[in-house]
Amino acid sequence: MPNHLLNETSPYLLQHAHNPVDWYPWGVEALQKAKTENKPIFLSIGYAACHWCHVMAHESFEDPATAAFLNEHFVSIKVDREERPDLDSIYMNAVMALTGQGGWPMSMFLTPEGVPFYGGTYFPNVPRYNMPAFSQVLAAIVDAWQNRREQIRTNGAQILQALASETRETQDAPLESDTLLQAVNYIHQAFDWAHGGWGRAPKFPQPMTIEFLIRRYTTTHDELLLNMITQTLDVMARGGMYDQLGGGFHRYATDEIWLVPHFEKMLYDNAQLACVYLHAWQITLNVFYRRIAEQILDYVAREMMDPRGGFYSTQDADSEGHEGKFYVWSAEEIRGILGADAPMFMDAYGVTERGNFEGKNILHLARDRDVLAATHHFAVAEIETRLNAARQKLDALRESRIKPARDEKVLTAWNGLMLAAFAQAARVLQRDDYRAIAERNANFVLADMRDADGRLRRSWKNGSARLNGYLEDYANFAEGLLALYETTFDPRWFIAARDLAETMLAHFSDARGGFFDTSDDHETLVMRPKDIYDNAVPSGNAMAATVLLKLSALTADPRYADAADRAMRFIQPSIGANPLGLAQWLCTIDFALAHPKEIAIIGQPEQARRLLEVVFGTFRPNQVVAFAQPGASSPIPLLAQRTQLNGQATAYVCQNFACLLPVIDPKDLSAQLDT
Repeated sequence: MPNHLLNETSPYLLQHAHNPVDWYPWGVEALQKAKTENKPIFLSIGYAACHWCHVMAHESFEDPATAAFLNEHFVSIKVDREERPDLDSIYMNAVMALTGQGGWPMSMFLTPEGVPFYGGTYFPNVPRYNMPAFSQVLAAIVDAWQNRREQIRTNGAQILQALASETRETQDAPLESDTLLQAVNYIHQAFDWAHGGWGRAPKFPQPMTIEFLIRRYTTTHDELLLNMITQTLDVMARGGMYDQLGGGFHRYATDEIWLVPHFEKMLYDNAQLACVYLHAWQITLNVFYRRIAEQILDYVAREMMDPRGGFYSTQDADSEGHEGKFYVWSAEEIRGILGADAPMFMDAYGVTERGNFEGKNILHLARDRDVLAATHHFAVAEIETRLNAARQKLDALRESRIKPARDEKVLTAWNGLMLAAFAQAARVLQRDDYRAIAERNANFVLADMRDADGRLRRSWKNGSARLNGYLEDYANFAEGLLALYETTFDPRWFIAARDLAETMLAHFSDARGGFFDTSDDHETLVMRPKDIYDNAVPSGNAMAATVLLKLSALTADPRYADAADRAMRFIQPSIGANPLGLAQWLCTIDFALAHPKEIAIIGQPEQARRLLEVVFGTFRPNQVVAFAQPGASSPIPLLAQRTQLNGQATAYVCQNFACLLPVIDPKDLSAQLDT
């Protein structure tokens, strides 16, 4: 018998539509039922690719006895965190306040009014891992609700008050370059010089931190920064966290050496990492980084695109009920497929009889090409040719396996990140196929995920767009549109980005500085969330400030600069204590303090090409670029009243409220940009 999730579109919710638990989606019906029946709410938040969400579902939510107890004593609500980041943020902060740690599945207990009073993450079906059984937790909650309800309400009010105070605290400090220096020192001290990256197992990719270091390197040329960048990028791409056959990164490594991944693949990780490897190639010209960037994007184009142009959200870690089964190999399998080339391939990718993961092998780059050449008596070029052929054979066989499930909902915010990645790669690598993908995505989101009044929707699946857009949806997609504008110079992308920014200012602004995560006409919740910290994706606040700074440079509209400045001043006092959690803010503040160059180019496309090659020929993070043909009207004020010199393509460079003389020679433009 299906429950109330049957008509949802989220694959995660639909996975639970036939549980014996009488699940409801978050909404008026469930909340009113809790109030009418005076029952506490059991709120379970997760996502489709979450391994431990599947485990808890199998152990407890598919168990008839557990379901019967839940149905009798609770109103049970299931939420897809990817669709509802507002609920996820509020109640994850509550879990963190209660337990000191968070994660998914999130298991939260609320009053009928939605106030949290107890929670945790995964609970086993029997006592283990020093945790009580889920059934024991449920029994204790029922006892407390029946016998100590006033205490529950008092505790809940205290939790809510503590959470609300975090967003009410007003901070204000001017931007200082010392902030960036202090952040670099902190990041350096926290760096894992043995294995790359930051922190201990599990090791997460931190693309925003690496992006900040790349930005700083372009200014300082500090070799220490470059060492942190390249060591981390090398070990991640050589390790098992990277799919050596199909491209794309898994979510994180369960160990310190980046070998054994948690096998789910997330769109947002791959979007940000594609940009990082692309930028690393620009500053180092190491073709390995370019290859990784292209392999990531090719994987997304092949595996994660809806025919209409949207990017899907995730691929599961599990297939056929086993984590990683799709990706791992036995030595016997590889010998059977590769024949005479098997010893070389096994040496290259660390394949052994014993294996490195549950008796099987996670492929990772264990040997450099020159070492392989010397060991196996081939030229380096021949080694590369043979390994490419071997990978193709294995990949072809892998395609016959049962693939991990794919969450095919399209999320606006994550699509904005991937749009920016394809747009930048199209421009830098001169890939028309990437440009076409980016344009198709932008057209799709603007046509199918926007209301008639221009307001974004959060999620799309099977032809239906739903849920209000959040701050991160507007900010991330506007950033993607601005990247696409600088790739195509089609003014409609600029216009769309500016319209989204206007909506952010009108409906998300906080008068104290920064932005709320939800709009002013969003559903009323127990509090209005305002998350300033980066998580796996950039903070919506930080990305909003980034977009506004770029629009300010393109338009000279002081409203954009003022709103960005208030947001940055709000966050400035917090950065020194936790730069690794505020790395997108560091990138934003770096952009602001650099007084970005505003570059306007007027000319026929063929003539302007040489000037644009200078502008985009290396990684220049602190600039905005606008282009138009002579006599063409443009909605971009930076292009106003710009004319050609002597009938030739002409570049105008302005910075910090002053403009340099227009130039037509690429060498002169290069000199102005490098000053």
